[in-house]
Amino acid sequence: MTRVWQISSVSDAARARVSLARLAARHGVPAVERARLAAALGFRLRQCLAKGGTWRLTVDTPTPGPDGEEGVLQTVLFPPPDVSAAGETPWEVTVRCPDAGRPDDAGTVTDDPADLAQALLSADEDTAQVLDRLAEQEALVAFHREELHQTNQGVLALHAELDAAGRAQREAFAAEHRARNEAENARRRLTFLADASAVLNASLNHGEIVRRLPELLVPRYAARVDIWLFDEEDDPHHPPTRPAAAVRAARTGRPQYAADHPGGLRGVDDRPPSLLDPGRPLLCVPLLTHQAPLGVLTLSPPGERWDPDDAVMLLELARRASIAIGNARRFEHNRDIAETLQLALLTELPTTPGLSLAARYLPATHGMNIGGDWYDAFHRPDGSLITVIGDVTGHGLHAAVMMSQLRTALRAYAVDIGSPGRLLTRLHRFLHQLQPHLYATAVIARFHPDGSTLTWAAAGHPPPVLRLPDGRVRTLDAKPGAMLGIPLEQKIADHTEQVAPGSTLALYTDGLVERRTQGIDPGIGRLAAALGSFAPAELDTDLEGSADRLLQPMLSDSERDDDVCLLLCHLHG
Repeated sequence: MTRVWQISSVSDAARARVSLARLAARHGVPAVERARLAAALGFRLRQCLAKGGTWRLTVDTPTPGPDGEEGVLQTVLFPPPDVSAAGETPWEVTVRCPDAGRPDDAGTVTDDPADLAQALLSADEDTAQVLDRLAEQEALVAFHREELHQTNQGVLALHAELDAAGRAQREAFAAEHRARNEAENARRRLTFLADASAVLNASLNHGEIVRRLPELLVPRYAARVDIWLFDEEDDPHHPPTRPAAAVRAARTGRPQYAADHPGGLRGVDDRPPSLLDPGRPLLCVPLLTHQAPLGVLTLSPPGERWDPDDAVMLLELARRASIAIGNARRFEHNRDIAETLQLALLTELPTTPGLSLAARYLPATHGMNIGGDWYDAFHRPDGSLITVIGDVTGHGLHAAVMMSQLRTALRAYAVDIGSPGRLLTRLHRFLHQLQPHLYATAVIARFHPDGSTLTWAAAGHPPPVLRLPDGRVRTLDAKPGAMLGIPLEQKIADHTEQVAPGSTLALYTDGLVERRTQGIDPGIGRLAAALGSFAPAELDTDLEGSADRLLQPMLSDSERDDDVCLLLCHLHG
């Protein structure tokens, strides 16, 4: 349905505006849209009245559509013909009507000014409601703006706290990283110190320790290492030139640091740079022991200078190296004494008609396993020959001394006793009384004056090996006695063999036949095979050379970590 209004005055405009507002309300146009429509129409009508003439307003109200579809309220304001001729176009506006099916009973508006004013007031209620809502919205916006401001302030404060927490966390991470690096460096130094100490203390040869020390330090902790041992000067009359810091370290017993800059190392005295090499810093550490100073260790850094903690570790390593060198030297000194005593106490073999003797003693080449192995040969008053070979448990000077005492006691007992078994029984009692915690093994063989009878007895010792004239070899393994000196009463029995000319008896110690990985039996078998391989003429004419040729295959696979004794007794054919 179309409504038309002719507008030429203010009253006409007011009636048209009021009618349009009522029609929009009847057809369910929202208040905001109604307010906008009324405001737009009022503004437009004021412009039209200013231009003059009669304007025509048409309003097309919606009719009900199928299935309750929405309609539209279309408003068109046509200009007068003269204004239209001037180029004025109709003004048109369209709004949706949710309630298009309601009856179109908007009513009319009278010309009474009071009624018209009341109608205008009623028509502006939508605008007032909109204004009220706008006021509420402005208050709500202001509230939300204040909330947003407070939230922004809280966010700024939170950001500040997060930034402070981040800085604290970064500082904590940095401190943890530094602590972890320090701990790792400390672990690295301790590991190196432990490994280096194990290497230095593994050897009892001071020359090897001196050789290994630079290998441990270069190039990680030192660019160069010099070791000055006081008692190993090449030429005492023309000693080599030493840095002044090394000489001062030797005199004062304090570490010295010679460089063109202060070292700042704990427990180390700073000195001017060495005139021998001014551009090279030197750390000179005395090698001290409880007995006497041994020398000076001189180091130059791998870079410009040492880390202070590395320098402390080097001082500790020098102290441990001093102890290792001192222990090695004491060991070598005791070893030399034991070897000298051992060799001095070995017997010169006697001369016996029809019987040749050849003996060999080889000291151990590794460790302190010197002293304890011995042999002896002497004549009794009745003309018989006593041959003996033995081994005292333990090594070193004490074992060599006990060996000499056993040898002396045996010779004294043999003046009155000719039985090898009884001699060993007496030695057993003697050793138990003299050294209750020291033991020994021995084999005694007696060649009777008739030249064909051999009596022997063993006490815990490897069995003798007898080569017959035809080359066959026998092991004399009849029941032996127990070790000498054990806390046990025992009587060691004699065993007798008839020997023909051309026979050879081999007495030996376990160092000749025993190997840690094989035991003793395979070694005895090898000895028997080697002894049986000789021609009779070799043993008759060159027993000394035969002894050497016998040792060569027996010791070719040995590291000589124990003494070796061999005594060959050959009856001439």
